[in-house]
Amino acid sequence: MAGTVYGMVKTTVYLEDRDAAALRRLAAESGRSQAEIIREAISRTTQAAGPRRLRSAGVGRGSGEPVARNADEIVRRELGR
Repeated sequence: MAGTVYGMVKTTVYLEDRDAAALRRLAAESGRSQAEIIREAISRTTQAAGPRRLRSAGVGRGSGEPVARNADEIVRRELGR
């Protein structure tokens, strides 16, 4: 896969000047790469967010009728044909 190295995908981010300077400084002081610091921050943030919730799941009401198996019949009935 193009843009993938050792299971990682290459991406680009745009930073404010002050954030880019702070990142460079932190990388130099800690002896880590800027990419490593960014990956760590993203990992912490996404883990803290928890699992994805589907906001629409369970919102609507259905008849309990198996729609996929009876789609043609349901469409005919609803359209009066």
